[in-house]
Amino acid sequence: MPDTVTSAEASRSGALDGDYDDAAGYYTPGEPLVDTKAPDGPIADRWQNRKFEARLVNPANRRKLDIIIVGTGLAGASAAATLGEAGYNVKTFCYQDSPRRAHSIAAQGGINAAKNYKEDGDSVHRLFYDTVKGGDYRSRESNVYRLAEVSTNIIDQCVAQGVPFAREYGGLLDNRSFGGVQVSRTFYARGQTGQQLLIGAYQALERQVAAGTVSMYSRHEMLELVVVDGKARGIIARDMITGEIQTHLADVVVLASGGYGNVFYLSTNAMGSNVTAAWRAHRKGAYMANPCYTQIHPTCIPVTGTHQSKLTLMSESLRNDGRIWVPKNQADCDKDPRDIPEEDRDYYLERIYPSFGNLVPRDIASRAAKYQCDDGRGVGPEVDGVRRGVYLDFADAIARLGRDAVEAKYGNLFDMYARITGEDPYSVPMRIYPAVHYVMGGLWVDYDLQSTIPGLFVTGEANFSDHGANRLGASALMQGLADGYFVLPHTIRDYLADGPFEEVSEDHPAVVEARESVKGRIEHFLTVNGERSVDSYHRELGNIMWEYCGMERTETGLKKAIDLIRSLKDDFYRNVKVLGSAETLNQSLEKAGRVADFFELGELMCIDALNRRESCGGHFRGESQTEDGEALRHDDEFAYVSAWEWAGDDESNQMRAPVLHKEDLVYTAIEMKQRSYK
Repeated sequence: MPDTVTSAEASRSGALDGDYDDAAGYYTPGEPLVDTKAPDGPIADRWQNRKFEARLVNPANRRKLDIIIVGTGLAGASAAATLGEAGYNVKTFCYQDSPRRAHSIAAQGGINAAKNYKEDGDSVHRLFYDTVKGGDYRSRESNVYRLAEVSTNIIDQCVAQGVPFAREYGGLLDNRSFGGVQVSRTFYARGQTGQQLLIGAYQALERQVAAGTVSMYSRHEMLELVVVDGKARGIIARDMITGEIQTHLADVVVLASGGYGNVFYLSTNAMGSNVTAAWRAHRKGAYMANPCYTQIHPTCIPVTGTHQSKLTLMSESLRNDGRIWVPKNQADCDKDPRDIPEEDRDYYLERIYPSFGNLVPRDIASRAAKYQCDDGRGVGPEVDGVRRGVYLDFADAIARLGRDAVEAKYGNLFDMYARITGEDPYSVPMRIYPAVHYVMGGLWVDYDLQSTIPGLFVTGEANFSDHGANRLGASALMQGLADGYFVLPHTIRDYLADGPFEEVSEDHPAVVEARESVKGRIEHFLTVNGERSVDSYHRELGNIMWEYCGMERTETGLKKAIDLIRSLKDDFYRNVKVLGSAETLNQSLEKAGRVADFFELGELMCIDALNRRESCGGHFRGESQTEDGEALRHDDEFAYVSAWEWAGDDESNQMRAPVLHKEDLVYTAIEMKQRSYK
């Protein structure tokens, strides 16, 4: 691109020079990637045909096959329960003291399903369309249709387990709306939906533990993947209580280890959420897909200072009845909101997006809030000289429905807000601001949910497959349970039909190498004896990621971030201080390994964002926007999945330039077009 043409001019023209690449020199081009398992034919028939074509494993052979599942959230617990009940020998691993503490429990607002109970025009096809559109046309068509198709089974499954979904007066299951849609398809249990669904999956899992088909390893963390002759055959795990390094071997490995939003340090994720299981697999040959696609959730309690180590999510369901606004005049920003008259309030989402109003998708609502605060109209206390908050007001809903009705819908969420902020949301508007939440990127998988390492399957948030560049609200629980209950049990059997497989011993060279590499990393962290804590490095990395790879990214900022991350990583390996020993409970040691992986992930996220010179969903490049500040895609150049291959470390312990493989996205059932929610 000639120097006289600015990036803004190029983006606004809607055309880019195909020879120009912001990420040139940061990566190596690789061969195109094709999903060989992707079915063809009419989209409504693809999943049924794939299930029929997948080979079967007879019950006697299932008893001879061993499966390892890492993670016991919704995706992992449901998969373990289903595969255990089918007769396989299953081992499950979680770093929590109980599967009930998996981060799935934090999902509050609901779970989508195309039941059309409201008779408002919903259908499998509409859920499919809304999900692809919500993901800004960067998700796989076949995968998303399958997700919409099996969504109806999930609700029946959970009701049979006793999940206490909200019901209408006549006893029918109730629904509400979520962002990015104009129908009511979200099933909910007040503001505790994730918790109730997880208890249902946990009960099913514990039933199989009691039956002897599932063995549970709690307080164990996977630290390495064992790959033998090119196939995943086990994991190396650390007993987090005793420090023992253990080898666990199997015929197939399933990763259901969640997302990596904690690379930003401040996020809505649980403090223990990390990328280590997925990243260790990536370093062994599993491609990492679309890592830059991070979801910023618009409905979080704002940051109050540098003392915080995490942020708290307020459910998106609140946007059904709450109205979002800021003062029209900067002079009113420090006033009590109840003293600001109606004519001086800017209900900006209702003004800019009249068709969807407060229920626009998360990426759009988040950027809109940022713009109001950047314009000096944010509310709440100043942090570093800036007010980062907007109002979420329930006064109209309470006047229309009555306090009792609002309390019945959202009471536990209001109580949580009051405990954290000391403010009563029934009388004073809530204050919210965007924060890192979910990640749409993850390990690349084919239609069968198998990674580029044969025998390694990936489910839930740990894979990339269903949400494109932005996840619609209430779809995370849907994907986790869909993968665990209804997809993986069908697709994994096609791989296991080749078993029983040759046994692998613990003294196999590949197993020994994996085990020794874990011990070597642990020894390094314990012997550096530097001067800085792990948390201080994590916080600094998070600041870099939020500043340069957060809600808005630019070429200049991303290149600066890569340099900063590399420098900080080098200092981390030379100057980190990890107290304690390896033979005991040692949370500092646990964090050190996780933060080390976050450094490499963060660099790859920035390279991925640098390569994609377009705005789509949660990935917003400042150089690619419309005249009115909306995201501008470039389908002729970027309608592909970015699948990154690990290229190894160099002599200075820095990442070698990763290899980029592109999987073209092809749509046959819907038309690819620029999103509009106006």
